[in-house]
Amino acid sequence: MTHEEQRIWLIKELQKEPSQLSRYRIPADEQGQKDLLRALMNLWMPKPLSDEYLRIEGEYLRAEAQAKGITELSDLEPIDGDLYLWQGDITTLSVDAVVNAANAQLLGCFRVLHSCIDNCIHSAAGLSLRYRCFEIMRQQGHEEPTGQAKITPGYNLPSSYVLHTVGPIVSGKLTDEHCEGLSSCYLSCLKLAEENGVNSIAFCCISTGVFGFPQRKAAQIAVSTVKEYKITTGSDIKVIFNVFKDDDLSIYRDVLSC
Repeated sequence: MTHEEQRIWLIKELQKEPSQLSRYRIPADEQGQKDLLRALMNLWMPKPLSDEYLRIEGEYLRAEAQAKGITELSDLEPIDGDLYLWQGDITTLSVDAVVNAANAQLLGCFRVLHSCIDNCIHSAAGLSLRYRCFEIMRQQGHEEPTGQAKITPGYNLPSSYVLHTVGPIVSGKLTDEHCEGLSSCYLSCLKLAEENGVNSIAFCCISTGVFGFPQRKAAQIAVSTVKEYKITTGSDIKVIFNVFKDDDLSIYRDVLSC
């Protein structure tokens, strides 16, 4: 199959499942097809997948990642010891683990083509990630608490693992509980990462999107928590603070230079 043939095959396979897009006509243009495929992945309800589907999806998504361009850790310059700051698409970063800002259901984002990092990571990793999270949550039997973390393979991401953590939701005044919950996200991820032999980890800006955590305060907590962890444990884990927006890049530069 060509890359386009793989994309259309995947769309047709996913349209066999009942959803609002099951009868949607496949667009003729490349971007329309890509959007439809991602939308179908966003709506997919977890269940076992065939080996054929997994093989074709894997070939397709890995080719998509290569086309976007993979950034290796060796391409980055540390900003302070083992700490790095990088602006870019976390799904194209080749490190041991990336951190996903998940919701309490831990199944990824079901909003079609939503721009949140949860949606982006699941869309790039493939449906195996949602199914693995489903198995974890079925075994756990309850929603994921704020400040804890779970680890899964990265599947079709350049990273080997994904660490999923649920940050605090700030809908009013910022409280000490919010700040402690956010710090716990970083600590839980670091501890779980090292328990699994992870030597490099990329953190997104946890809770600063739709969860409403103030960006500068979140960056201060992220940096101080990571630095304190490394000092108290003697850890040599390499930590990348990944930002996407220009204002977050400016904030982290200020915080890391303090």
